[in-house]
Amino acid sequence: MPERITVDGPDLVYTTTSSPLIVPDWPIIPYIEGDGIGPDIWAAARRVLDAAIEKVYGGGRKVEWLEVQAGEKSFRETGEWLPEKTLEILRSHHVGIKGPLTTPIGQGMRSLNVTLRQVLDLYVCLRPIRWHRGIPSPIRNPHHVNMVICRENTEDVYAGLELEEGSREAARFISFLADAYGWKIRPDSGVGVKPISETGSKRLVRSAIRYALYNKRRSVTIVHKGNIMKYTEGAFRTWGYEVAKEEFPGETVTWEECGGNPDGKLLIQDVIADAMLQQVLTRPVNFDVIATTNLNGDYLSDALAAQVGGIGMAPGGNINYRTGHAIFEATHGTAPKYTGMDKVNPSSLILSGANMFRFLGWPEVDDLVEDALEATIDDRIVTYDLARLMEGATEVRTSEFASAMIERM
Repeated sequence: MPERITVDGPDLVYTTTSSPLIVPDWPIIPYIEGDGIGPDIWAAARRVLDAAIEKVYGGGRKVEWLEVQAGEKSFRETGEWLPEKTLEILRSHHVGIKGPLTTPIGQGMRSLNVTLRQVLDLYVCLRPIRWHRGIPSPIRNPHHVNMVICRENTEDVYAGLELEEGSREAARFISFLADAYGWKIRPDSGVGVKPISETGSKRLVRSAIRYALYNKRRSVTIVHKGNIMKYTEGAFRTWGYEVAKEEFPGETVTWEECGGNPDGKLLIQDVIADAMLQQVLTRPVNFDVIATTNLNGDYLSDALAAQVGGIGMAPGGNINYRTGHAIFEATHGTAPKYTGMDKVNPSSLILSGANMFRFLGWPEVDDLVEDALEATIDDRIVTYDLARLMEGATEVRTSEFASAMIERM
């Protein structure tokens, strides 16, 4: 494949990883250390990523890491959970990485993670999930799990459009719905709005299809609950098929058109969300790239992660493919009871960092990190979360796991 290709439509120039960026050999990459276990796992991830870059490029390429503030550390030092300066740096540098952040309780924004995605319009949550050799799993054939979830990141219930039960605003809204539409809602209800737009749906599915085509994946499955929510989830399904038919007619084919035999084309299919949660357990080999709405994607991401070692093994990135802005992140929480104990599994953040370098056009770094991770786990050198599930494992600290990975590069 050429290093850069031009695509039609609203997105910009794509590189080998669908990023419109031209990356220098010595980029500056902002990072947010994170709260709770964030400092421990970031220290481990940074060492692994720097070692992989050095091993692959021998000094020809190197990253200068730039710390920016958010979360508890920022609040202690600046009085702000998410300073405007942090947003400015993330905008100007385009790509960053972050550890887990605490969500303020009883004050401030609903979620720092959601706020970052919405403010920077990072409309795709990209979650590649696959089994690595040696990891214990609750299913019989975990090697069949190799999926990429493209989850819409800015709409659906995560838009946070809610009114509290008992509030004057909720009562007025309930009254309006009764008068205008005849909808009978119990007066002691909290109410929320679930927006699903044609714009948001189509750009998400478009990115999923382009990702699948460029990475030579087999299928894109549109996951929805359109049998019940016909004008939101059902519309998401309809708009997804429209994107495939109108923008990729020569490269895609639907199940109805081919009977499950795409003959070299990208298969576009859809599955209802509750059935999908069953089928990723019973028939994971049937699925490849998944395009779905925000809440469905949240459920599916964690359900799939459970099959391949848990969310401690699951990478994630939040991406705007049109502008090239992206934040890669650990997909788990802050685990405050383990703060400073050098104990937890850093793999989620390490793999997220590796995926970041693939996005930046340095795929060799991603490949080396993945191989080193697998070799370390295959040698049964693991942190406590996996050690308790494996016979004969050597339990190591966070920092020691990073050292073991570096030794195996």
